[in-house]
Amino acid sequence: MKEFSGKTLDEAIAKAIEETQTTKENLIYTIEDEKKGLFVKKTIINVYDLSDVVRSAEDYLLDVVDALEIESTVNTKIDDDIIRMTIDSTHNPILIGKNGKTLQAINELVKLAVNNKFRRRFRILVDINGYKDNKYDKLTWKARKIAKEVQQTHVTATLDPMPADERRIVHNALNNMTNIKTESKGEGTHRQVQIIFINKEGK
Repeated sequence: MKEFSGKTLDEAIAKAIEETQTTKENLIYTIEDEKKGLFVKKTIINVYDLSDVVRSAEDYLLDVVDALEIESTVNTKIDDDIIRMTIDSTHNPILIGKNGKTLQAINELVKLAVNNKFRRRFRILVDINGYKDNKYDKLTWKARKIAKEVQQTHVTATLDPMPADERRIVHNALNNMTNIKTESKGEGTHRQVQIIFINKEGK
């Protein structure tokens, strides 16, 4: 971690960008205001690199699991800008939950905590014993099967609501299928993927 300060936030950020030779979009930082009475005397930013983000994510994840009184370890790797975290615990089924709901909730908690701390959106994927990879394989197979039916019937199919990482799997799986396009509809936890027939002109 490196500390930079300025009379304003923009000034502190400019100093950090100049020294670290990065862009504002890629700068990972937290903000502290040094105050004198009611007024801000100067703004301090603490600049981090990706290893600090990973360490913070791991610490938070272990705290969440420890709160459930479950012993665990976490292994993390960076893959295509995704922070992939794999839990190995004494009670994997409990952490996965019915239909993966507990695992998804843990994933969202970690992502929210890290994104709020570092003021940036990070793609974080928490998995347990290959559960997510197996689910992605099944989801890909199901999506392609439904897409083939849409090719034949020309009737749009709407899948059940699913989290962002699973919607991404569907979009990628059907990206090159003939006469098929996918769109996400809805808000929040109700967001769904639609599989739509299109003709050669894209309509």
